[in-house]
Amino acid sequence: MERLYPQLIVDALKTVRYPGNGQNIVELDMVADDIRIDGNKVSFSLQFRKPTDPFMRSLVKSAEAAIHSCISPEVEVTISTIVPQPETKKRPALPGVKNIIGVSSGKGGVGKSTVASNLAVALAREGYKVGLLDADIFGPSVPKMFGLEDEQLFIHEVDGRQLIIPAERYGVKLLSIGFLVDRNAPVLWRGGMASNALRQLIEEADWGELDYFLIDMPPGTSDIHLTLVQTLAMTGVVVVSTPQEVALADARKGIAMFMSDKVNVPVLGLVENMAWFTPEKHPDERYYIFGRDGGVALAEELGIRLLAQIPLVGSICDKADGGEPIALTDSITGHAFVHLAHEVIEAVDQRNLTMPATIKVDITKK
Repeated sequence: MERLYPQLIVDALKTVRYPGNGQNIVELDMVADDIRIDGNKVSFSLQFRKPTDPFMRSLVKSAEAAIHSCISPEVEVTISTIVPQPETKKRPALPGVKNIIGVSSGKGGVGKSTVASNLAVALAREGYKVGLLDADIFGPSVPKMFGLEDEQLFIHEVDGRQLIIPAERYGVKLLSIGFLVDRNAPVLWRGGMASNALRQLIEEADWGELDYFLIDMPPGTSDIHLTLVQTLAMTGVVVVSTPQEVALADARKGIAMFMSDKVNVPVLGLVENMAWFTPEKHPDERYYIFGRDGGVALAEELGIRLLAQIPLVGSICDKADGGEPIALTDSITGHAFVHLAHEVIEAVDQRNLTMPATIKVDITKK
């Protein structure tokens, strides 16, 4: 193997192109000025413009492969990544809230509200102070899932301000546009009216001190999502999908939206809902009626965390319709939501540890 020197490394890295624009990573100034050589050992850093760059892992692997291909497979390569500090609190809309987590889906019908409601209950059962905002303006379902369809809201004064008092059940503080409109009539609002109503539920409510504030977001991508990220400094988002290819295609679009420069919200991970059907009387049986492990494959492809696979059990519908989230029960699905809560807590903790001005992480070491 020939003697290593910095320019040899740079020349090899010129063969690595950033997906989509055709430029190599040297032209894009992605290779930091920290190339270190010790015998056959090489270490350096790649600089990324945002912490949510979807190509981060693939470019690191490509850079390592380029050195092995252009120089020698005997070279021991260590690559670190440098990313800028993610944008933090935009304004103190909820000063008493520690973590704000969106629950989103690329399309309707994948059980997003069921996941949001049961995740909130599971977190509350773990002893955390939890709030849940039903931001699905045109299809609010949280009141029914908590058995609060006829709930009346009241206002009280806090520090000279008249604030809405959230409803509360199962240890979760709740607000939904469903509390304010006729549940049998459609909500015929333009986007601006919906956004203003949503801001009121966020900023003119007495949420108090919360460990986790969950937002059941509308399906798809819309101006409601932009309103939320512009109003709140979100800790991250949980994306819900079924294993079906149609749902996964829309989930991919939703993840891309949150990773885009315009939104730039960290994706905490993916929940594969309805991962399989299990008869309650035969818990060991699994029937993959919507496909198998599609969410697992998508999470691995995009380099995001698979938070949980939630099985489909008949009682989950009965419990939701009866206003009793299944996370309250000692059941297969109840345990799955407890597991999801633990995974979300861990994902949030890890995200909060990456808040220094510059994050430098070695992702090539095993």
